[in-house]
Amino acid sequence: MRVLGVDPGLTRCGVGVIDGAPGRPPQLVAVGVIRTPSTLDLPQRLVMIEAGLIEWVAGYKPDVVAVERVFADVNVLSVIGTAQAAGLAMLVGARAGLPVHLHTPTEVKAAITGSGRADKAQVGTMVARILKLTEPPKPADAADAVALAICHLWRGAGADRIAQAIEKQALAKQALAERGRGVPA
Repeated sequence: MRVLGVDPGLTRCGVGVIDGAPGRPPQLVAVGVIRTPSTLDLPQRLVMIEAGLIEWVAGYKPDVVAVERVFADVNVLSVIGTAQAAGLAMLVGARAGLPVHLHTPTEVKAAITGSGRADKAQVGTMVARILKLTEPPKPADAADAVALAICHLWRGAGADRIAQAIEKQALAKQALAERGRGVPA
């Protein structure tokens, strides 16, 4: 499975792509940051982020997109910008026909470090250790995007398989019930 992780932001939108499968350690495919100058008007910045995300999706062809779920903070303007960038990531993924999943910062930290209260340095260190890198991806936004991708691979992929199994079971029960009522299969 190839996962594109997106750590949304207006100035620096972290992006990271990993490949992985159950029982196999994840492999880093690409990591980077989509940057926009703070001197541009908001609509132009959003267009730049959208274009960058489209390039990442087209270039790396992920199977799924994992985006950081935006949470309320003291700085409302910062949260609004982050939410706008997160919305773009969801939109670009959905337009490409990809499943899009949201993960909270606490969920990502817990998956990567074992503690939902880990700081950015701890997350970066563990990302480097998990991927067998000599140092964490830089800047921290890039490391956070890779952490999101790893989190989804480890947690989200399992949840996806469970949801698919439940759906398959429900369809099988429905088919059985229809056969019992004489409905042709």
